[in-house]
Amino acid sequence: MQSWPGNYTHYVEDEVSGASAGMNTSQEALTRDGFCIFVDTVFQGPVPVVRDGEGKYVVFETELAAQKEIADYAMTRIQQFLDGERDFDDAMTVEEYTVPVTVHPDGSITDEVGNSFGTRVE
Repeated sequence: MQSWPGNYTHYVEDEVSGASAGMNTSQEALTRDGFCIFVDTVFQGPVPVVRDGEGKYVVFETELAAQKEIADYAMTRIQQFLDGERDFDDAMTVEEYTVPVTVHPDGSITDEVGNSFGTRVE
């Protein structure tokens, strides 16, 4: 699993609108939709890669917010190349992409094809 810089919360607000998903008492509110950042792996296939300090997946409210996070990380890698800290191919390769997900009350997520990912147990 790759290291992702920064300090994140479990559910990230849309920086354009400033909105965040609120929970209410209806059954539908027990889950919520958002976007996670995924990469393809050889053995596990597509997996989410960004977790918060509690081991829960970081879920962005909008696809644009997740895409901006990927772009920000790509710019960090390019700067590391310019500073001599990373090789060119590694800096220029963007393997991350966004996937629509449903967040469940326990912090687990389900992607658009039904794959489930739980919180990390340590």
